Amino acid sequence: MSEQLTKGQNATLTADDVVVSLVLTAAADLSALLVTEHGKVRSDADFVFFNQPTGPGVRLQPGSAGQAAALAVSLREVPADVDQVRAVITLDDPSSSFGRSAAPTARVADTAGNVLYEYRIDGLDSESIVIALELYRRQGGWKVRAVGQGYAGGFAALVTDHGVSVEDEPAPAPAPAPIPAAPAAPAAPAAPAEISLTKSRPVSLSKGQKVTLKKDGGVALTQIRMGLGWDPVVSRGRFGGRAANIDLDASALLFAGTDLTEIVYFGQLKSRDTSVVHSGDNLTGNGDGDDEVVTVDLTAVPAAVTSIVFVVTSFRGQTFEQVENAFCRLVDATIATELARFTLAGGMPFTAMVMAKVYRDGSTWKLQAIGEGVNAKTPQKAATQLGPFLGR
Repeated sequence: MSEQLTKGQNATLTADDVVVSLVLTAAADLSALLVTEHGKVRSDADFVFFNQPTGPGVRLQPGSAGQAAALAVSLREVPADVDQVRAVITLDDPSSSFGRSAAPTARVADTAGNVLYEYRIDGLDSESIVIALELYRRQGGWKVRAVGQGYAGGFAALVTDHGVSVEDEPAPAPAPAPIPAAPAAPAAPAAPAEISLTKSRPVSLSKGQKVTLKKDGGVALTQIRMGLGWDPVVSRGRFGGRAANIDLDASALLFAGTDLTEIVYFGQLKSRDTSVVHSGDNLTGNGDGDDEVVTVDLTAVPAAVTSIVFVVTSFRGQTFEQVENAFCRLVDATIATELARFTLAGGMPFTAMVMAKVYRDGSTWKLQAIGEGVNAKTPQKAATQLGPFLGR
């Protein structure tokens, strides 16, 4: 009979080969991060997911009908400098959350199918990603710990925080690729190191994707416009459709490292040095095109500012479940040409959306599409929750 674990509880593993599996009511993927005692992977090869289904001592294998793939872990084959194997659950639909379905259950079994431990991950709410459990070394043996830690920064933030390089790559596609039977299958080819911005073909960004702010010929952009837009959901009744009266506000938050230096929004339309300028407040979201625009002169941004985060907040407290067609788009302000666009599909149960950021990487600027929700009615309240998005 299996032992039921509670959050934070640990237990000893007596089997050398174990299988970590899930019981889910929502479509999700299982992946693994093999980390050292410092909490980082040694290389990208220590990240096991559907496009790279094998790693040192760990491989993905097909799950039972209707369930995610399982992780087969040969503890004796895990390299000596790997201290923990962390099992991560990621919902297929990043706009959904674990709070919308029954709590997932993580199981640890031996290779004969005998379930050794079960952990029902209760208490999840708005998270779409959770570190379910970890297998870790202790005094020459292995133990399992029930973690159940949600991750607000998004999938790309989670893996980069663990040392995985996802620079300029799309976030993993939601539909898992077929899992090969043999563990020696090679990983999928990496995406190009940089996405090329070109005025003839705007880039369509996916969540977590990064791109260097250079245009045709490798010339760095100097002035950009971040256009943000949305439409209120139209409710259909017996007397026709009516759009909700939703007041969303776009803002640009300037950070020096993790320290907030300034907020540009409807209440302060320019930064002190005028390098960042806001177009003004749109109270409804009705109409075509950008609802609010923030213009940034990248050449004039103070050297201390390392990132500018673009956030949309709901002043009256309605959630983004009442908003559709939310997007942000990058425009070369010198020639008024769109270069990249990031569109959010479906609403989320949050009152604020962290849309994107531009940040310094050495002497260049880069853009990252984020698309993660937080609960805040004003940019000032949102600022306290942006820590997970400030890393690279």
